[in-house]
Amino acid sequence: MLTSIVGINWGDEGKGRMVDLLSEQQDIVCRYQGGNNAGHTVVNERGKFILNLLPSGILRPNVVNVMGNGMVIDLLHLYSEIGRLRAAGIEISPANLKISDRACITMPYNVIFDRLEEWRLADHAYGSTGRGIAPAYGDKYMKKSIRTGDIFYPDALKESLKALIEYKNLTVRSLYGNLLADTETARVKLGRDSEGNYYFDRFIKGGELSFDAMSAWLDEMSEYFHDYIVDTGVYLTNALSEGKRIMFEAQLGALRDIDFGIYPFTSSSSTIAAYGPIGAGIPGEQLDYTLGIMKAYSSCVGAGPFTVEMFGDEAEVLRAAGGEYGAATGRPRRVGGFDAVASRYGVRVQGADELAFTKLDILSYMDKIPVCVAYDINGKITTDFPVGEALNVAKPVYEYLDGWKCDISGCRKPSDLPANARKYISWCEDAVGCKIRYVSVGAERDAYIDMDIDE
Repeated sequence: MLTSIVGINWGDEGKGRMVDLLSEQQDIVCRYQGGNNAGHTVVNERGKFILNLLPSGILRPNVVNVMGNGMVIDLLHLYSEIGRLRAAGIEISPANLKISDRACITMPYNVIFDRLEEWRLADHAYGSTGRGIAPAYGDKYMKKSIRTGDIFYPDALKESLKALIEYKNLTVRSLYGNLLADTETARVKLGRDSEGNYYFDRFIKGGELSFDAMSAWLDEMSEYFHDYIVDTGVYLTNALSEGKRIMFEAQLGALRDIDFGIYPFTSSSSTIAAYGPIGAGIPGEQLDYTLGIMKAYSSCVGAGPFTVEMFGDEAEVLRAAGGEYGAATGRPRRVGGFDAVASRYGVRVQGADELAFTKLDILSYMDKIPVCVAYDINGKITTDFPVGEALNVAKPVYEYLDGWKCDISGCRKPSDLPANARKYISWCEDAVGCKIRYVSVGAERDAYIDMDIDE
């Protein structure tokens, strides 16, 4: 049984809490794309956890977690993330965490290039998280990556790394040399790694990338992760033959997909459910069930078109009510009303069978709830999600639904909900053309309603 949990919108829909909830029924949870440029926040009886790289199933002791070949993995960030969870009492070992030997490593120079390019672009920057994701995926498709399985061949790895550093330094000298010459500013702009070390101080020597420093970093990470790295394709194939249940966990949402998102303000990987088996290592398999995660309003981290965006006090009230700050970066999220146009598109490209509707409780303060039913593009009304410049100039067409003005965080079955909350769920369900199965009314593991059960 292959299940996928994916985002319908711009990301930050609450996938982590749903994976954590539903992983109780799974044997394996697999992340199949992305890196540490986003995060899943999970609240359970053991505390609050922010996961950037680790699959959310890591919080359940009976679940094996897989990091697939479709990911790009900053090994130092993963090392730090594992350390934080172990300090909170979470057991992590090669028995419950397996890293694909085909996953690409996000190297320190990928992070450095990411931050240098955003610095160079200034007002035209893409709004990158600065975690090196786009450069890491760029290297993958230019066939200039170091993959996790390469650590098993240290001599060949050193030769590859030497050639890569020589190649990277051509770009450093020709494009970024003047930026790195301002050493004090460069130190601040390049920032620190997850252990608090300045990238500039550790990896830049004489205005160029240091092979010795990069090699030492790889040696340290290789020793630590050696026993975690396996052929996840073989592992998952064997698991399926044994009847194991596998859940794929996506990062971000449909509108950040490299092909179907708000290009170029996207991630650099495929966030689409159909990519799950490919990014996990079992491309010949097909999904049995896809659960799309859709927030009861809209939120967005980073740059790019966001048609329903609110501003001023209206936005700040919603942002504060929903705690809308990025799990990976802490950046305030842009917020707005429910976008039926974008959500219907997300449901379609994700091939969602059912939906989980998150953060419904956040809207309890509103008298009237704004919902975007169409876009006005230079005077033409459309209900289809556009691309390119049409999306840049689109303006929202709103309707307003009655609010319920009461606390719903204690509701645990459909009949507990006030009538207007049920009407809102039904309206959104009809607007996107997909059944809403789960409704979350709080961050805690049990703060949800299964709309199929009213007992």
